[in-house]
Amino acid sequence: MSERFWIRRYDDRSRMNHWFVVICFFLAALSGLAIFHPSMFFLASLFGGGQWDRILHPFFGVTMCLGFVGMALRFWHENRFTDADKQWMRQWRDVVDNREEKLPPVGRYNGGQKAIFWLMVICLIVLFVTGFMFWEPWFAPYVPLTLRRLAVLLHAATATVLIIGIIVHAYAAIWVKGSIGAMTRGYVSDRWARKHHAAWYREVVGRDPRA
Repeated sequence: MSERFWIRRYDDRSRMNHWFVVICFFLAALSGLAIFHPSMFFLASLFGGGQWDRILHPFFGVTMCLGFVGMALRFWHENRFTDADKQWMRQWRDVVDNREEKLPPVGRYNGGQKAIFWLMVICLIVLFVTGFMFWEPWFAPYVPLTLRRLAVLLHAATATVLIIGIIVHAYAAIWVKGSIGAMTRGYVSDRWARKHHAAWYREVVGRDPRA
């Protein structure tokens, strides 16, 4: 066996699904920010003006949610929290200081990645439900005005949390060198797997990552 080899982390369908959701997220986020505050209304020009922005935003959001359902069905079982993940999160100082040798071996996803996954699940459910509650002119007339107003507030607050979560997710992917390559090419090096996901390496390769 060569000193360095490559391990498949994502198949083509998973990667296409991921980037489809990413594109939909940016379309939904930018069109939503244009509606959110007058200072960001200039973003509406990306979608043909204010009227088109208001028309397209709900469709971007629904498409993003449906695309994420495909991802969630593929990966939810690998995002269940284990005792190792809880310990990993308790040792967040070692994570930030890049002292990975002190962290417990984790599977395909670590505690932080799993937290982002479930944050996205919760946020997208809330955004999906509240968005329908004030979607003019199709569904809003059937929802009482007070509930519509609460839905607008909850929708905006949840969208803010989701955007922050995605920023953290993107930063972590850049910070951990090799992570972006995993989602663009589908492969990671054995060294990357041994260092960042030792338990997953042992499961896939079938040998002790310390060997």
